[in-house]
Amino acid sequence: MNAASEPRLPFANRHQAGRVLAQRLEAYRGRENLLVLALPRGGVAVGFEVAHALQAPLDVFVVRKLGFPGHEEYAMGAIASGGVRVMNPSPGMRVSPQAVATVVAREQDELVRRELLYRDGKSAVGIRGRTVIVVDDGLATGSTMRAAVTAIRQQHPAHLVVAVPVGAQETCEQLRREADDVVCAATPEPFHAVGLWYRDFPQASDDEVRQLLEEAHREHALSMH
Repeated sequence: MNAASEPRLPFANRHQAGRVLAQRLEAYRGRENLLVLALPRGGVAVGFEVAHALQAPLDVFVVRKLGFPGHEEYAMGAIASGGVRVMNPSPGMRVSPQAVATVVAREQDELVRRELLYRDGKSAVGIRGRTVIVVDDGLATGSTMRAAVTAIRQQHPAHLVVAVPVGAQETCEQLRREADDVVCAATPEPFHAVGLWYRDFPQASDDEVRQLLEEAHREHALSMH
């Protein structure tokens, strides 16, 4: 991708970033059996705009980062729905199997809590045979997205796309080996952190996630009539 086609950074917020990303995904608009999956919480506002623009249903795909004990900001891996666990190679940091098991158990509880809360009793949208676009608000190390891709692959989508408004170049390249298509709208160097590339980057709340999912659900139901 040449520099001229890179979007202007920083993005105003996740919604504006989602609209920019949707333009890069225009080729998928109107495709039969299209599904947008957003990684909560930050990916849901981005996914909402993508699903709206592409006239596709929106669902969440819950993935939890596994933080190093005492250094939770560093991911030693991630877990996703369906019992998937992806561990990062971590030179220098040694963690006992018991400590890993404790973190996994805690995050597994949170994963189940969020699935129940966000869907509000509705079952997950089926993935098999569909074109699935997985969206987040950015890619730094990519461990969360890799766990999502691994878990989604087990449900046999026909075509799997990873899409983010902004990502580290190296991470976007690595994911090309795992997804059928990767769309990173901007890949600034040096990257450092996702939040740097947004003017307004608040912590998204559970309520916001639920509201956006409900709104997307209503909108898609109306568009089907």
